Amino acid sequence: MRLTHSFLVVVDISGYTAFITERTVSLLHAEQIITDLIEAVIDQARHPLILNKLEGDAALLYGECAPGDREAAQDVFAQVKAFFPAFANRLTQQREQRAHCVCDACTRIDHLALKAFVHVGEFAIKQVRQFEELAGEEVILVHRLMKNHVPSREYVLLTEAARAAAGLDENTLRSHLENCEGVGEVALWLTAPDAIPFALAPRESVMVASTEVERSAVFHHLTQ
Repeated sequence: MRLTHSFLVVVDISGYTAFITERTVSLLHAEQIITDLIEAVIDQARHPLILNKLEGDAALLYGECAPGDREAAQDVFAQVKAFFPAFANRLTQQREQRAHCVCDACTRIDHLALKAFVHVGEFAIKQVRQFEELAGEEVILVHRLMKNHVPSREYVLLTEAARAAAGLDENTLRSHLENCEGVGEVALWLTAPDAIPFALAPRESVMVASTEVERSAVFHHLTQ
């Protein structure tokens, strides 16, 4: 077990509950769609973000960085921003591929959207058999943020600690107060994904035997 200072990111699919419960015989298609969308999102993750676990319609990622490392913090937010167009593009592909199917899941694809929650702090990383578990108050907090009163279906909700770490201008964000279960009142910030001012740097490429090969830290965790 060890302590780490890391960013915590949860990506969550809006509309999942209704998408599943309002089906008739389409559970298999629903789960195929959700899995494909989650894969499209986490395939965008690269260092320092690492997928820790899948949680139904959500994924928990973390990225270790030293306190005060603004460049790493901004890179995390750039990755979060990139998750949304990846989700939207895959959603469009799914809609086109499933246009012939009239099951509840395939006809309700457009009811799905993505939201993200971002925090930073110190927590413990422990190994439980083959699983890596994250533990501590900061991990609890980022999960509590998922139960909120934000009326939008697509957004990024971040803590003051995450905002300060990345140097985000308060004037570009909307303040949001949330009473989180077991935590109390938490002052948060809300933003649209495309309003995040950071962009990912192009991934490096190398030439191998006259063939361009992309060098990246994309994590394909669901290909096992």
